Amino acid sequence: MKVWAVANQKGGVGKTTSTVALAGLLADQGQRVLVVDLDPHGSMTSYFGHDPDQLTSSVFNLFQHQGSVPDGLAEALLLTTSHDGISLLPSSTSLATLERQSATQGGFGLVLSRALEQLQGEFDFVIIDSPPLLGVSMINALAACQRLIVPVQTEFLALKGLERMIHTLTMVNRSRRRALPYTIVPTLFDRRTQASLSTLRKLRNDYAEQMWQAYIPIDTKLRDASLAGVVPSQLEPNARGVLAYRALLRYLLVQSVARSEETA
Repeated sequence: MKVWAVANQKGGVGKTTSTVALAGLLADQGQRVLVVDLDPHGSMTSYFGHDPDQLTSSVFNLFQHQGSVPDGLAEALLLTTSHDGISLLPSSTSLATLERQSATQGGFGLVLSRALEQLQGEFDFVIIDSPPLLGVSMINALAACQRLIVPVQTEFLALKGLERMIHTLTMVNRSRRRALPYTIVPTLFDRRTQASLSTLRKLRNDYAEQMWQAYIPIDTKLRDASLAGVVPSQLEPNARGVLAYRALLRYLLVQSVARSEETA
């Protein structure tokens, strides 16, 4: 089971869109995919038609057992989505209280890893949508994943968020047996603007080895898919954004194979 996390310490860069688009493309190929929503705002949970303000069972329940995860709990929390090949471990607004609880209890850093161990054999891929801040949820995502995907909006302020994310990753790598590989993905690219063009150039210059050299363009079809509650490839399989995410997925799969061969 391959586990990818999508994270950046800045909001509005396309984390949820990237998670859903990649999950949809994998599921279109017949893969069994689990998407995990670790953001208290519950954007991905809402995307698939579930209300994070009303859910009484969510990923938050995993953190209510002093760092352990009772047998069967992870599977019991799963919800269906608009795609038969995708299951959802939903968020709820209760996650916003997690930082306060973790400060008094501790031992929360590997909760998601333990939950996913219960689901081995049930899924081929897990993609985690992380909140845009460093805390217990993001630490869980980074501890559980085998590859990190960092969407970066192609505008100047997003570069600061990327710098913070790389700094966080450096800290996390100190506690891992091997460094976590990551891929920077330029998003919301608009070739008509100088801001997008200059930011893309800077990303390619400063992060050449870690970066996917293409980009995800601005595409209203991605927003339309969100409004419809379906993965983008179901709404319009040949939309510009879908074609870009399809190319990104091919790149990530090749990188995963190369990584597996390196560590074999």
